[in-house]
Amino acid sequence: MKNFHLIAKLSLMALFALAVSACSSTTKVESDLGIKGAPDWVNEGTNILNDKDGRLFHGVGSASPMGDMALQKSAADDRARAEVARILSSYMDVVSSDYLSSARTGSSANAGGASVAEESVTRQIKSLTRVNLAGAKIIGSWRDKKTNIIYSIAELDMKHVKSTLAGTQDMNEDLRRYIETSADNIFDRVAKENK
Repeated sequence: MKNFHLIAKLSLMALFALAVSACSSTTKVESDLGIKGAPDWVNEGTNILNDKDGRLFHGVGSASPMGDMALQKSAADDRARAEVARILSSYMDVVSSDYLSSARTGSSANAGGASVAEESVTRQIKSLTRVNLAGAKIIGSWRDKKTNIIYSIAELDMKHVKSTLAGTQDMNEDLRRYIETSADNIFDRVAKENK
């Protein structure tokens, strides 16, 4: 019985040491899938980028074989759009946070100094995100011949995001001006941080 308690105690200490060392190590995520013969976008995955084609949100989704190729392609397309939604939402969170910080310090276009209703701004940002997702389009797909996994890529152009904003009727005017003047700079900053 003494040996059992000693073994249990040593095992617990070993598990604790392993947990502590695992927490202190840095995790590296490899963004390049390294699939030979795949288009670059498959290996690069979901991305926010500023290149010769403009400021773009790219979402990459995949679907394993399902027995129905059309259903599999549709699932990959939906997952690619969901990835665009995820990165657009993250981008809009940065816009919202920057706007609220700017408004609190009084450096925004809110010259009247009126307090910013954070809930209203958050609601408007989320609404803008949902409306913009309608502009995400599938621009490519690829099937891995070895695994039969289908990959799809969806794209949303920042120009579309800004034109949707221009057509929004019930948006706070200060928020609208802030996005019009700062959206591209914030996009460039986020894209640079994601490299």
